[in-house]
Amino acid sequence: MRSNLLLTKELPSLQYSPVGDRFDETWEAPLSILLGLGRAAGADFVEFFLERNNYISCLAEDDTITSISPRLSTGAGIRAFKGKADCYVSTNDLTFLGLKSALERALSILGLKLPSQNSIIPSIQLELFRDYASKKGKETWISQCSPMREMGDILLGANQLLAKKGKHIQSRRSGYFRDWQEVLVAASDGTFARDIRLTQSVGSNLLCADGANRSSINKRVGGTSDPSYLRNWNYEPVVDEIVEAAGKMLYADYVESGSYPLIMANQFGGVIFHEACGHLLETTGIEAKTTPFAEMKGQKIAHENLTAWDEGRSTEAFGTIDMDDEGMPTQRTLLIENGILKNFISDRAGELRTGHPRTGSGRRQSYAYAAASRMRNTYIDAGDFSLDDLFASVDKGIYCKKMGGGSVLPTGQFNFAVDEAYLIEHGKITKPLKGATLIGDAKEIMQEISMSSSDLELAAGFCGSVSGSVYVTVGQPHIKVDAITVGGR
Repeated sequence: MRSNLLLTKELPSLQYSPVGDRFDETWEAPLSILLGLGRAAGADFVEFFLERNNYISCLAEDDTITSISPRLSTGAGIRAFKGKADCYVSTNDLTFLGLKSALERALSILGLKLPSQNSIIPSIQLELFRDYASKKGKETWISQCSPMREMGDILLGANQLLAKKGKHIQSRRSGYFRDWQEVLVAASDGTFARDIRLTQSVGSNLLCADGANRSSINKRVGGTSDPSYLRNWNYEPVVDEIVEAAGKMLYADYVESGSYPLIMANQFGGVIFHEACGHLLETTGIEAKTTPFAEMKGQKIAHENLTAWDEGRSTEAFGTIDMDDEGMPTQRTLLIENGILKNFISDRAGELRTGHPRTGSGRRQSYAYAAASRMRNTYIDAGDFSLDDLFASVDKGIYCKKMGGGSVLPTGQFNFAVDEAYLIEHGKITKPLKGATLIGDAKEIMQEISMSSSDLELAAGFCGSVSGSVYVTVGQPHIKVDAITVGGR
């Protein structure tokens, strides 16, 4: 750990040789100098985020591999704060002079200049290196992942099984990606931490057509921290699920528009809570003055049946991280307890500007983005009702088994397509329905979730926001919504 003070005029003569193919303790000396330089220039806080990324995706269409897309990248992002104002600069030049130049650009945006030639650079004492990658045996992960030939063979195997079991097939697609990321965070508050993340996802899509009838069903799963994730993927039950759903939806009746009670399936059904409520609990929403919940901490914002969490600890879930992109260890954050708003999802900037404490939720797509408050594994908790209880409570309604895409306004108004739906009559599922769109407002719909079953399950998802696209988990048990507007024919 460096303890001697330096003068700015000595910087050109300094020589550093950090390890080039990994981020380790050898980066302490140059980064602590640069952090001290930023503080000497008048910044209240300075952070360096270094990243190496190794990504590959593979796509099989029908019986052919049509795309293999590799990507390698290395870079750094520098963030500086002065009061509540901040700026962010990124660079691909990880030399000492390259990082110093990027720091100088960031400081200039805040109206700050590097100190004069004879100024003293304060010593930034970084913490004892926190290396989650070495501690948890992550160094060999990438070498253990499926090679390209194995990727292709598995995806083609899934497509061949779709062809064997499906009917009225128009197209078959299976896709996979592997995203390996090494990150290092060093900041002027002493943060000095490293991690390696391995995120993988695989899934299949089946498009069927018979005359004027069409159906399209997909199933995608994802996880972290398992190099053998793809080779352990059992695609047969996935194929069975897709084929069955596509066959039912091919000849389904169109839903009639109206207001209905709703039973929403577990797993990816949680996407509505993620989109319509989760984003409204991120401190970015408070800063932008778009969330209706900004002044409601400690107040009732949902039905007393509802308890919800955001956390980064579930084993190998898609949004699980050991530390966030600001170097803070992950944690569990209770968002809503029995309908009462307990906490917001906060990053460093969110804490500074809103007063809500950091929750280990500063996340970003890559070094090209500044971190922001983002969800991790976000879900409605299990309840005390059985699935039979939920269905028995509905005389006429809709069962949403599989959600599709949708859109949400910053203030919480949403609409979501339903890929697989069924009519409920007198507590029983009677016939398949298509063309359903769920329309609502977060403040209203949260009060309508009156029952939750005990079958909580999670599902992989992708979330786009101000800091790019990040991997998240959505989830819930089966839930009952007492009334919601359903668009149809």
